[in-house]
Amino acid sequence: MTLAAMEEDRTGPHRRGGLLNIFKNVAWLMGGKGFGAICSIAYLAILSRSLGLKDFGHFSLIFATGLALVAVASFQTWQTVVKFGAEPSRLKDWRSFGRIVWLCGAIDVSGAMLGTMVAFVVYYGFGEALSLNPEFIDMAFWFNVALLWSRMTTPNGIVRVLDRFDLGTYVEAVVPAGRLIASLIIILVGPTVGRFLFAWAFFDLLTGLLYWVVAWRLVPKALNRENFGHFRETVATHPDLPKFFGITYGSSTLDAIYKQGPVLAVGLLLGTSAAGLYRLADQLGQGIGKLSGILTRAIFPEFAVARTTQAIDMFRKLVRQVSLIAALSGVCVTLVAIFLGEPLLMLIGGDAYIAGAAVLIPLAVAASFELASVAYEPMLYSTGHAQYPLMIRLAAVAVLGAGIMLLSPMGPIGVGIAVAFGMAVLWVLMSATVWHVMRSLVKAEQAK
Repeated sequence: MTLAAMEEDRTGPHRRGGLLNIFKNVAWLMGGKGFGAICSIAYLAILSRSLGLKDFGHFSLIFATGLALVAVASFQTWQTVVKFGAEPSRLKDWRSFGRIVWLCGAIDVSGAMLGTMVAFVVYYGFGEALSLNPEFIDMAFWFNVALLWSRMTTPNGIVRVLDRFDLGTYVEAVVPAGRLIASLIIILVGPTVGRFLFAWAFFDLLTGLLYWVVAWRLVPKALNRENFGHFRETVATHPDLPKFFGITYGSSTLDAIYKQGPVLAVGLLLGTSAAGLYRLADQLGQGIGKLSGILTRAIFPEFAVARTTQAIDMFRKLVRQVSLIAALSGVCVTLVAIFLGEPLLMLIGGDAYIAGAAVLIPLAVAASFELASVAYEPMLYSTGHAQYPLMIRLAAVAVLGAGIMLLSPMGPIGVGIAVAFGMAVLWVLMSATVWHVMRSLVKAEQAK
């Protein structure tokens, strides 16, 4: 049976199962991320130990700049596919679904082209400002180009809205497995920044290609060429699409600035070696807190369907259950960082990185606040209030920027504290906003 035929059997009005379906999807994602976490700890240890603190700092700055550029030029179209493709996919209206997908795919390609031009300006115009070794400018540019063209998110949205998190898990396992294998080979032939960048770029490109192949196999009817090019008609059919797309793009860009900006700030204000130290602690902090990203990917498709198929009381109960689970997980994240942070840094990086243990604690606190608020953004998106996360993230970035300027004299730990404080502000504002919106939805439902 083909993937498309299997999907025909799986899709339908009753395929969603609320919290149980979220747990199922989280289980698939956790399986893949668990495998990825084991691989990433191994290749991160190889990377940091073999390159040394300064070259690892160069690698970190190049990688962080690449991720920031991807966020600016990659429009996170998966959210648009999920939001506006949930209903057509549920009804098996592959013509409408395909037109949404093609529109998002065209936006992805346009973003990659724009990002390539921006990357050229950044590296060849401002490479010195990033404290990069001039020998790394060319390889950094081409590495960023590879990231831009590999991280298109439209096929990810197709996989998620069709509830095929299992296939996404298999595809995404290619990156950590490939990086680990490549790291072992690089150790044998001689570790350099360029060789690690090449390996990272290659497996990113391979994963991006595999995602498109899987998406096409799942819904060949939707990706039929006859559905391509009806952009104006698609927008006219979904008049809220441009607004939703613009707002989610702004939110994802601010989120990336929040996550990658501190690394770049440390490199700019404190030097390359400090950036390497901060990056290793940040990698562990984000690794511990990646559960928030996993939950978001599992929650948003479920919320998008639940809001159109369930009564408000059931929807509110689902949001409350997920928020409670996420908050408890956030407490666990902080405890892990406090008690296991230093041994992990010693294991991975060695003595040169042990000072990062103090940085890891505020970064883990930030990750716990992010985790505790994981249900909020999908809830606001699915209820038509996507503008609120954008405004809240803007406030959090402003707090982060002010915190970095005030606390950076303390070194990397000061930047970590600024990150934690900004994320705490985000959690407070998100909590208040969700409470207000949910209260309004209940009143509107009762008034009918």
